[in-house]
Amino acid sequence: VQLQASGGGFVQAGGSLRLSCQASGGTFSIYWMGWFRQAPGKERECVAGITWSGITPYYVDSVKGRFTISRDNAKNMVYLQMNSLKPEDTAVYYCAIGGGYVGRGASPDYLGQGTLVTVSS
Repeated sequence: VQLQASGGGFVQAGGSLRLSCQASGGTFSIYWMGWFRQAPGKERECVAGITWSGITPYYVDSVKGRFTISRDNAKNMVYLQMNSLKPEDTAVYYCAIGGGYVGRGASPDYLGQGTLVTVSS
């Protein structure tokens, strides 16, 4: 399984970015797809996750109302639209898939390479 993420970059506070991730090398209908992030000196956290059906996606409290996760099952893609970005959103963002629980404390089965998001104040 390979996960290829893109879309990170530098943005000013209040701006937007869209992360994309292409999954390949497996059958993903049984997996949730999502995004984790890790900021310097902090633990990795699950930011958002979405199941095959797309019903009731998970968001960490700090991004609710600002981030939107979506997936295109036909293309094995997952996206993270990030609006109203804050400096505290600065982190390396990782695309992930997993077969079990998705949410706070979730552990992915596969984690892609990271893409850096930097938000300036």
